[in-house]
Amino acid sequence: MAQDKKDNLQIHEQHAHYHSPEMKKRQLNRISKAIGHLQHVKAMMERDEDCADVLMQISAVNSALKNLGKEIINEHMSHCIIHAIENGDTAAVEEFQKAVEKFI
Repeated sequence: MAQDKKDNLQIHEQHAHYHSPEMKKRQLNRISKAIGHLQHVKAMMERDEDCADVLMQISAVNSALKNLGKEIINEHMSHCIIHAIENGDTAAVEEFQKAVEKFI
């Protein structure tokens, strides 16, 4: 059993991540927009703006991050997890399951 785990870890270490340039660009744009919203929240707080307005901006940041996370999950499942399963990399699948549980 311990050898199986060790073999699985070696397979997992060999698993390479590839993200298409288009997808990577789209995801980086999404995170940049979220960062911009978050910087706006900080500026609003520094200017002592209305708390309701600040909360609305925080909601926009949360929504942007959640949508980015969903996109990453979908992409990862359709590429990386399929390759991991094909290569017998159960450690990658288990690691992804844990990440999704934390995300949701």
